Amino acid sequence: MEGRWDDWVALAAGVGAAVSWIWHGMFGVGMVAMFLLGLAVMLTAVMSVTRPGMIAGEAVMLALGTLMFCAPWLLGFADRPAAAWTAWVLGALVAAMGAVGLPLSGGAHRRPVPH
Repeated sequence: MEGRWDDWVALAAGVGAAVSWIWHGMFGVGMVAMFLLGLAVMLTAVMSVTRPGMIAGEAVMLALGTLMFCAPWLLGFADRPAAAWTAWVLGALVAAMGAVGLPLSGGAHRRPVPH
């Protein structure tokens, strides 16, 4: 398999975020937000896996992770411990993977493409 380890970790975190509402029974705006953020993280991670030199993908990953981390406060589900902790842990993980991927992506961006 191709791709860097940080993109695969972000992909797994995106899958976890997208299906997290199942195990903590959250419905409503919080569920939709976590589902959509999870899908966005998965899409961005797949783009980063397939295009390792795409610096913007890692920056978007960092932004999505930060947004996911802040979602419990922004969307009012910080009082639901399971849902909030899921958003905080996975959001921090996704943001960290975006931050780790930025310099790696920059290095891949500068390398010539083999023909």
